[in-house]
Amino acid sequence: MRRLLTIAMALLVSSLASAQKLPDIPAPADLASPPPEAVKRPSGLASKIVAPGNGTEQPQETDFVTVHYTGWTSEGRLFDSSHARGMPNMFALNRVMAGWRECVLMMTVGETRRCWVPQDLAFNGQADRPTGTVVFDIELLDTRRTPNVAPPDVAAPPPDARSTPSGLYYKVIKAGTGTRRPSARDNVTVHYSGWTTAGELFDSTVVKGAPVTLDLNNVIRGWTEGLQLMVEGERTRFWIPERAAYRGERGKPRGTLVFDIDLITIEPPIRSRF
Repeated sequence: MRRLLTIAMALLVSSLASAQKLPDIPAPADLASPPPEAVKRPSGLASKIVAPGNGTEQPQETDFVTVHYTGWTSEGRLFDSSHARGMPNMFALNRVMAGWRECVLMMTVGETRRCWVPQDLAFNGQADRPTGTVVFDIELLDTRRTPNVAPPDVAAPPPDARSTPSGLYYKVIKAGTGTRRPSARDNVTVHYSGWTTAGELFDSTVVKGAPVTLDLNNVIRGWTEGLQLMVEGERTRFWIPERAAYRGERGKPRGTLVFDIDLITIEPPIRSRF
């Protein structure tokens, strides 16, 4: 567990040696100390809403959250930013610094919050990490329950699930942001978690911490069919019968399998030059 915490906290901040390469993101005017309207917690954490969320969904302590964030020291030095890297990050909330977790747990999806995190809730004197109070602007883009606990409907598709003639059942969990749908020959970048109908998790890119890019022409048939129903940004749950999954292949899970799939991006197939 200590090693997991170290890895997660390392993801939250780049080394000081690389901090000079970060672009100039202006520090907020109230960086040095929380303004009067900031909410102060018994732990010493202070925060204020910079932009309100677009719903009521809040993360739980064991959730995986997707965020954009920028971190400064209280003197105004930028030390890390997902914006600088051009892509959001996903973290398991129970594996990040205590103050960061406490702040995110107060947020709703879509919200941006500024958090003043005292040293004992931040890097707590770790070598080569910022000292003193650090300030984060955090935008909560998404939250999802830990895949280690199966969804309540894995045993069978619920009444509101849709089906295809092949016997594939599916239900949209989160609406997409795009309009494109992949073809059977496209490459797709996805996050996914897979369970048996008994609730056993057998694979998850979410737990592994990184999405994967796959050729839709080289995956199980249920995936090839199901992904073509999705648009970019969508999360859908699929119930895939064994004949469209691993078909009894040795060493693979048997029976109907349930997948939660996030379609992140669609890429055209790589064409051979020969």
